[in-house]
Amino acid sequence: MEPQHPASDTGTRTTPRTTLVTGATSGMGRDLALALAAHGGTLLLHGRDAGRLDAVAAEVRAAHPGTAVRTYRADLSDLDQVHALADRVRAAEPHLDGLVHNAVAGGGPRPLVRELSAQGHELRFAVNHLAPYALTRGLLPLLTASAPARVVNVASIGQEEIDFDDVMLERDYEGLRAYCRSKLALIMGTFDLAEELAGTGVTVNALHPAHLMDTPGVRAYGLAPAVGTDEGVRPTVRLLLDPGLAGVTGRYFDRFTEARAHAQAHDPAARARLRELTERLTRRRAAVDRRE
Repeated sequence: MEPQHPASDTGTRTTPRTTLVTGATSGMGRDLALALAAHGGTLLLHGRDAGRLDAVAAEVRAAHPGTAVRTYRADLSDLDQVHALADRVRAAEPHLDGLVHNAVAGGGPRPLVRELSAQGHELRFAVNHLAPYALTRGLLPLLTASAPARVVNVASIGQEEIDFDDVMLERDYEGLRAYCRSKLALIMGTFDLAEELAGTGVTVNALHPAHLMDTPGVRAYGLAPAVGTDEGVRPTVRLLLDPGLAGVTGRYFDRFTEARAHAQAHDPAARARLRELTERLTRRRAAVDRRE
């Protein structure tokens, strides 16, 4: 039976919880922000559009006046902005207990048109995998200093094996295929980082929140929404706040149930190959320039 009202562990903490939610200006991100704000503490909202970001922040403040709300703007399709976002959060926030990677590039309204990020990477791979990886890496000093802390990666049940000879889908491109590959990459990164952070007090998990939620991305691709975004909010909040999941890490959940991801996610050799590629692609330009 699924939990209806996930418990919060805020009562066991000595400081109010601070949580960063990416992609908070629409879809599940907006509703997730409102749900988390009900638990108090501090909510850090990310978006790429200043007007929409301010509007959601105002809505959250009005609904939950006791919750502190701060906003951070960045375009996650540009790794330079992702690195700068991590720098700003580290400089401004005294602690960070939760990080929810919710921002997403879906299949797109023109799924046969291959789009690129600012650095020339396939857009869905960049936004859905490279950006969460780089942002988490940049925030690790703050997360580990704030432990216990939790990282929640919003993935998908839609997963497709990564072809390491064509990671950026230069052949036979289709937006939903790119999305499914990027979400598998996100899960593979989840498992890897969880192993790396074992014993630090920082947990890392991924989940498929709900099937075909009523979001702009689902509608843009031309799919008919099957459920409201609240269906995805509840299992996401549970992963972030439920005290019964303290210490649970390196798992993939299909909503409330632990599940097995695509077989490639459980292949250590494939994960190592993806990690090497991801580290190389997300390396800060300044570091590359110094070596050259």
